Amino acid sequence: MSTVLGATSAAASGAEHVETPVAYDAILLASFGGPEGQDDVIPFLRNVTRGRGIPEDRLEEVAHHYRAFGGISPINDQNRALKAALEAELASRGIELPVLWGNRNWDPYLREALVEANERGFTKLLAIGTSAYSSYSSCRQYREDYAIALEETGLGGVIQIDKVRQFFDHPGFVQPFIDGVRQGLEDCAARGATPANTRVLFSTHSIPSADAAKSGPGERGFGPEGAYAAQHRAVAAVVMREHPDIEWELVYQSRSGPPAQPWLEPDINDSIRRLAADGVTAVVIVPLGFISDHMEVKWDLDTEAMQTAHENGVFAARVPTPGIHPAFVAGLVDLVLERRDGVATSKRPALTDLGPWYDVCRPGCCENVRLGFKPALAGLAP
Repeated sequence: MSTVLGATSAAASGAEHVETPVAYDAILLASFGGPEGQDDVIPFLRNVTRGRGIPEDRLEEVAHHYRAFGGISPINDQNRALKAALEAELASRGIELPVLWGNRNWDPYLREALVEANERGFTKLLAIGTSAYSSYSSCRQYREDYAIALEETGLGGVIQIDKVRQFFDHPGFVQPFIDGVRQGLEDCAARGATPANTRVLFSTHSIPSADAAKSGPGERGFGPEGAYAAQHRAVAAVVMREHPDIEWELVYQSRSGPPAQPWLEPDINDSIRRLAADGVTAVVIVPLGFISDHMEVKWDLDTEAMQTAHENGVFAARVPTPGIHPAFVAGLVDLVLERRDGVATSKRPALTDLGPWYDVCRPGCCENVRLGFKPALAGLAP
């Protein structure tokens, strides 16, 4: 009997790492989604915040970010590019696995991808969520939305969905950041900055502190900021191995909660101001929490953080996200092959001591403290 909702038979028992080959029919590329015109912005934001009681005036504040770019989020075009790159990489290796694409919050929706899968006779899907880390928003919410999409389409029991492991420390994800930091530090040095007055800021999306504490399996004892912060810090340490003379820190961005609610800190803008006051003249900004240059990179980093640096006399170099970097695309295909071929855990690459992460999420992993547990695929209940 299956103990994992909607799983293939290989993953149904809930083993941490599935070492049994699975004949998947297709890959499901799952993303956040974004508006593609001014008229889409508010409906999209209502989708994102549904059930949270966010007032319309607050939505309008966030809408300003999208409206500054014509109401178009870059994320959908980036996913189209990633889908095409994955298809090209698969074809180059002679792997016949179609790539379906579905979003959680905007067209094309996950339910549409599942309908397409059913029409094409695909019953075993392997999902790649476009987020590398463990938290409610970056992992469990994707798994909940897979369950919702199966229920909405009536395809539960017809289509099975597994997921690749969180890939925060996979070499394909990390290498683009290693390359980017190396170039960013060279750019700082070209502007006259020395190691002593240069800092590297690894930036990721802030989340509520209560949710951070619940990220990852509780029994592993990640501390008050959970696996989410631990994973980011571990990856940042790997990136900085070849730069032992440069100081770095983990910072946060894109906070959206009420002022009274604790979220992970420090904010990147506060850090830039503090570093400037301490005599730092150059920073390398690394969007470590993101796989592509979507709105929170284009606005919160390229607009707001860059402006803060300029106002405080600090030169800032922003490192590219992985996007369709060849190493990243190849790494995603390698993650697919891990599951298709049932690769032994000992042979799976991981650049930190935290991985390789789980194929099947552990019980209670990444709880949303406010909402509690909802049905979720690719993990053991609750």
